[in-house]
Amino acid sequence: MTDQSLDDWYKILQDNLSTERGLPPVEKWNPPLLGDIDIRITRQGVWFHEGSEIKRQPLVKLFSSILKRENDDYFLVTPQEKWRIAVDDAPFFFTRLEVERKDGRQALVFSSTTDDQVIAASAHPLRVSVDADSGEPSPYLSVRGGMEGLLSRSVYYQLADISEARQIEGKEVFGVQSMDCFFPLY
Repeated sequence: MTDQSLDDWYKILQDNLSTERGLPPVEKWNPPLLGDIDIRITRQGVWFHEGSEIKRQPLVKLFSSILKRENDDYFLVTPQEKWRIAVDDAPFFFTRLEVERKDGRQALVFSSTTDDQVIAASAHPLRVSVDADSGEPSPYLSVRGGMEGLLSRSVYYQLADISEARQIEGKEVFGVQSMDCFFPLY
């Protein structure tokens, strides 16, 4: 497959994502900070307001669409307002993986609890952080605007099942292929 046909396939996959949403241009919005709001996103992607879980999924999806990261802080923004929120780890949580194949190539399509769908590629890399004390891996996928999503354990196991070994700098490394990119899983 040529680079052009790979680009075409990637575009078709992106266009066909069932929940492709028109997201607001939060990267262009720079209103003044109005303060902190008692909203927290847990490591598993659960949203809380004043200590209670936000159970209305349409509201969570709306909030996730106006989420913005600046340095290590996260904000809910509109053209006129900016409120800092707390994020325990990563603001997105991926619970589903679909593997698309064409002409010997594969694309890994991840779906989050907020209905974001992301294809692992050079623009959306996968990375794995390993806890120095426990040795436990934490896999992340780049989403948008410097924000990442944590992959659920079951999705990580799916990746492990389809992983392959490669020699990188003289070491055998296990990882996955998506959109002609290789992502080590360590």
